[in-house]
Amino acid sequence: MNPETRQKLMGVSTATLCTALYKRGLRQQFIQDVRPLNPGLPNMVGPAFTLRYMPAREDLNPITVFEDRGHPQRKAVETCPPGAVFVIDSRKDARAASAGGILVSRLMKRGVAGVVTDGGFRDSPEIAKLSIPAYHQRPSAPTNLTLHQAIAIDEPIGCGDTPVFPGDIVVGDAEGVVVIPAGIADAIADEAVAMTVFEDFVQEKVLEGRSILGLYPPTDPATKDEFAAWKATKGR
Repeated sequence: MNPETRQKLMGVSTATLCTALYKRGLRQQFIQDVRPLNPGLPNMVGPAFTLRYMPAREDLNPITVFEDRGHPQRKAVETCPPGAVFVIDSRKDARAASAGGILVSRLMKRGVAGVVTDGGFRDSPEIAKLSIPAYHQRPSAPTNLTLHQAIAIDEPIGCGDTPVFPGDIVVGDAEGVVVIPAGIADAIADEAVAMTVFEDFVQEKVLEGRSILGLYPPTDPATKDEFAAWKATKGR
């Protein structure tokens, strides 16, 4: 992805991005019921690389499948590009883990930007200590094989009711994860940066005791002049 766009998205919130997307008619881009295991880390930003699970059929999903080096889950972990975000479609089913601490550690060591599942992770206390952003629905100790069968790599998926296409830009912060269609990522990043600057100005004025009327949105013409002066003073 564009390095400048990546840098801009590192400094904006998923809330601001959701508003920018909503202005373009995109309302379903925030992955539902996904929470950060390590919310103190910087933003997660990168293009999506996907893995899709389907319901497991018992005769095709014994533990011995992991002996196959071409197993889709194992292959995905070893081929997810550095800088990408590994996004897993677990059908919103956290009764069995999407992955565990060893696989997430491997992704981290390979330089992957983060990992997201609409299911759960096992070894979640250990994952929470890693320096890779990780998002899931809730902890889940059983192995994925008990319910999930890895079936497809780097294809369009649904994750937490959000469509995710390979290459879409995935951004995570302490609140959650939003997916930006790749074709508008640069424009959304620019708009989100501008929105963030204005909202920082508004927050400062509200904490000084100011009413939001005429300020947010800036329907009072004097607000726009005041904002321009504030930006000049702050160097923003």
